Amino acid sequence: MECCTYDGDPPFYKAVDGATIEKIDDSYGMKRIEVVAKISGIHLGHVFDEGNNRRFCINATVLDFVPHLP
Repeated sequence: MECCTYDGDPPFYKAVDGATIEKIDDSYGMKRIEVVAKISGIHLGHVFDEGNNRRFCINATVLDFVPHLP
């Protein structure tokens, strides 16, 4: 994972299967895709198409970092 994007949010390239919903977000005069949590409906961030890839810019405040255990 590269850190960080131009907007300061950490980028990811895949969502957890079945955990998110994508919605059209045309606020602030921009066309974007908003990512929300499927269960709670809270705003997680946005997803951007970049050619063959999709980049998920997720707000750090909604992330729960769990240490990797060997």
